[in-house]
Amino acid sequence: MSSPTLATLASALLTGSVKVVDLTAPLGPDTPVLYLPPQFGKNTPKVAVHTISEYNEDGPFWAWNWLELGEHTGTHFDAPCHWITGKDNPNNTTDTIPPQNFVAPVNVIDRSKEAAENPDYLLTVESIKEWEAEHGEIEAGTWVLMRSDWYKRNGSTETFLNADENGPHSPGPTAEAIEYLLSKGIIGWGQETIGTDAGSAGGMNPPFPAHNLMHKNNKYGLASLSNLDQLPPKGAILIAAPLKFVKGTGSPVRALALITG
Repeated sequence: MSSPTLATLASALLTGSVKVVDLTAPLGPDTPVLYLPPQFGKNTPKVAVHTISEYNEDGPFWAWNWLELGEHTGTHFDAPCHWITGKDNPNNTTDTIPPQNFVAPVNVIDRSKEAAENPDYLLTVESIKEWEAEHGEIEAGTWVLMRSDWYKRNGSTETFLNADENGPHSPGPTAEAIEYLLSKGIIGWGQETIGTDAGSAGGMNPPFPAHNLMHKNNKYGLASLSNLDQLPPKGAILIAAPLKFVKGTGSPVRALALITG
């Protein structure tokens, strides 16, 4: 017997009063990938697509490919084991995270104007509290995403990474902002840039706080999101399920949001 709640949702999806928003960037050979300085080790390769067969002598009735790509490529999910601070947490890999955690309400903090004026914009605790005063408290078990409209740069690796001789320039959170969000009990943090941290995060204390602190606390990350400008500040449901890689540190995802039409 179906519950009235699910029946209502099913009807709303059929009538279009609940819409599905795709928060995912296209994934392919042109997808921007992160380039790390040599002292940090190896880089992930660009996406490569290899044909197995395409209605030919290698397979007359079917087409299929095999892929080369990193776990943290394109729109992707960061599991806690991705960072050294989360390596010993329980259920910290993509195959062991409870699936309940892949569906949750989402808060969207719009700082697109600030990021347009300053690509090095940093989200602060004060800015989060200002958002809460206008839209309501951030609740435990919810996602927090920062809208910067950075996804509009995704067609070009150069503009998406936005790096010069001083390093990358892209928006993100301060360490104090991440600590504040953790105190609220959120389930994860995400944004539209290539990673969950600001371009300047290597010089913060601790370095790369979104990674360091979120994963230390067994929380999750989402990066390279798109279309956050289509979501309300509150009220949407985020669906972000990584592939069930055994001992996976992360995975490309097809991130979706449910909103009222």
